[in-house]
Amino acid sequence: MARVKLTQIKSVIDRSKKQKDTMRALGLKKINQSVEKELSPQVEGMINKIAHLITIEKL
Repeated sequence: MARVKLTQIKSVIDRSKKQKDTMRALGLKKINQSVEKELSPQVEGMINKIAHLITIEKL
């Protein structure tokens, strides 16, 4: 499967609890923090929900 690098670019302050929980589930806690994930249907759905808070790079 493909891998993606996710980087948090915006704060989760004033966001819904679902968006905060999704960010935490992906392993993102601070602005400018990056994580690499295997691209699965579950991860794609999570990315779609918080795409406005992160940048996505395909590896």
